[in-house]
Amino acid sequence: MAIGGLLGAASGVVCYLLAPQSPALGAFVHYVAQPIGQVFLRLLFMLVVPLIFSALVLGVLGIGDVRSLGRLGLKTLAFTVLSTGIAVALGLLLVNVLRPGEGMSAPARARLAATAAERAATVSGTATAPKTGIDMIVQIIPDNPLKAAATGDLLGWMFFALMLGIGMSLTSTPAVGRLQEAIQGLYDVTMTLIGLLIAFAPVGVAALLFTLTAQLGWEVLAQLARYVAVVVLAIVIHQFVVFSLAVRVLGGMSPLRFFKGAQAAMLTAFSTASSNATLPTTLEVAEKNLGLPPQVARFVLTLGAATNHNGTALYEGVTVLFLAQFYGVHLDLPQQALVLLICILGGIGTAGVPAGSIPVVAMILGLVGIPAEGIGLIIGVDRICDMCRTTLNVTGDLATAVVVSRGERAATAVAPADLVG
Repeated sequence: MAIGGLLGAASGVVCYLLAPQSPALGAFVHYVAQPIGQVFLRLLFMLVVPLIFSALVLGVLGIGDVRSLGRLGLKTLAFTVLSTGIAVALGLLLVNVLRPGEGMSAPARARLAATAAERAATVSGTATAPKTGIDMIVQIIPDNPLKAAATGDLLGWMFFALMLGIGMSLTSTPAVGRLQEAIQGLYDVTMTLIGLLIAFAPVGVAALLFTLTAQLGWEVLAQLARYVAVVVLAIVIHQFVVFSLAVRVLGGMSPLRFFKGAQAAMLTAFSTASSNATLPTTLEVAEKNLGLPPQVARFVLTLGAATNHNGTALYEGVTVLFLAQFYGVHLDLPQQALVLLICILGGIGTAGVPAGSIPVVAMILGLVGIPAEGIGLIIGVDRICDMCRTTLNVTGDLATAVVVSRGERAATAVAPADLVG
């Protein structure tokens, strides 16, 4: 994807510099590059509904019977929601302060606005920006979940998936077991199709970035560099400030000992960009390097690999606000609060595999009225962002295990001095 993005962007800039008003260039963009890019986006949107549904249902079921979660489950859930909310809020704050999506020249923005609405309409379906106030809260609950999915009301679809997961966790019958197997099968098939789509992504990304740079020139690349810088800055602050405070204050462990012990898992996460692939290493360092109780570590980390994605939620929030600024779409405070809520839920419904957050970002863009082809802008640099946010995801899993383990340490023979460094 990085190679495809570089080739598409570079060739687009060259064409823009050499023949910006060429009829041949316009015809190539209209009949070749733009259709290829939009086919890629339409395939991506096609998989959003089954992915969000199956991942959220299975995520809730993975927690276990909500009536018997006990202290361990409640502590895990509380810290996961708290840390994910802080991560998204931090990302939104930095985007609002640093404004990475602004600064494009007036002529370039005019050219962008002239084509954005038409291209977005072909891939974003009928989803519209939600209302504010009490109407927004009421509309989260769909009167017809199938209608919500069909009309692009994916927030209502997510609510239905969460309720179905809770209902299934409270119902122990053979039929519910078979239903869970069917939903697991839907998830597996959807992930296979996403894998095939990601294999096609270099071509789609090249086409999308060529279309943008051939129309806007190098300015779009400068905006992209600022976006990556904000993503990395937010991740670094959350990684080394928020988690350091969490493990010291709530977990009773020295941050230096924590990061030294978690180093192997962090490096594995950075290189693989997959929380699932890193799980064996994460379990090993939790028990051997950090001295956490095995029963706690295994519960928290296994659950966290599927549902605790601080970095992914942060990335989704930054991306949505960056693209809103880039396209000149104003999101007021209630809409940004809605983005925060969706990103927290998206952290549960995002697959722990490379590029797993792309469908969720695409869904949020359509929901809040941002041109959907903007996802092609960020996919070109998604790999480096994915590696960074996966590292934060895995670090968050380990930080959660440290916090939850406090008070459960009597089950182990680890010395208290070892735990506080």
